[in-house]
Amino acid sequence: MRIGLMGGTFNPVHLAHLRAAEEARELCNLDRVFFIPALEPPHKMLAGATPFELRCEMVKRAIADNPFFELSLIEGQREGKSYSIDTITVFRDEYPKAWLYFIIGSDSFLEISSWRRYTDIVRLCSLIVVERPGRRIINPPSLLSPDLASEFRYNSTTRTLEHCAGTSVRFLPACPLDISSTEIRRLAASGHSITYLVPHTVEEYIKQQRIYS
Repeated sequence: MRIGLMGGTFNPVHLAHLRAAEEARELCNLDRVFFIPALEPPHKMLAGATPFELRCEMVKRAIADNPFFELSLIEGQREGKSYSIDTITVFRDEYPKAWLYFIIGSDSFLEISSWRRYTDIVRLCSLIVVERPGRRIINPPSLLSPDLASEFRYNSTTRTLEHCAGTSVRFLPACPLDISSTEIRRLAASGHSITYLVPHTVEEYIKQQRIYS
């Protein structure tokens, strides 16, 4: 089984998130993709302090019609900051025979050396790096920290970093949907339309709950 893990604040979840997950699923032939809302993101403040339960409900509604997508509440079931290594470890224990793929944006990959136990992350699972508009990865090997560089071999034909543990880092060309959660929150707060930026079910829920008003 091939399992994709896609974390984030999802504040709110939008069409670019869904499209990136779908493209990652297709790229690596994933059987399931778990959307994992963060309870308390470790690298930034949660804008607007939108409750975990509301963000989870938005994700639930957004992925309801996709049989490959699933919501995970794992980061809301433990206290403290939502470190990726803790989440990956739980999935590795729960699915010991599965291939795990952690889906992140290129901006996050550029900062991965600041993550807790980042060297363990690349040994426990493969990464799918979604290149964002304006943040394309030109020379992947040059971005590796010195303590990781010796553990990877670069395959220039497939643009894949291959780890000695059997995992890899694959790069997904930029999704053409340049959508920002920050901009969606701004539009919703000012009473403007967010139609075609988020799924209709998410738009309706934001309006009903007055989440960003």
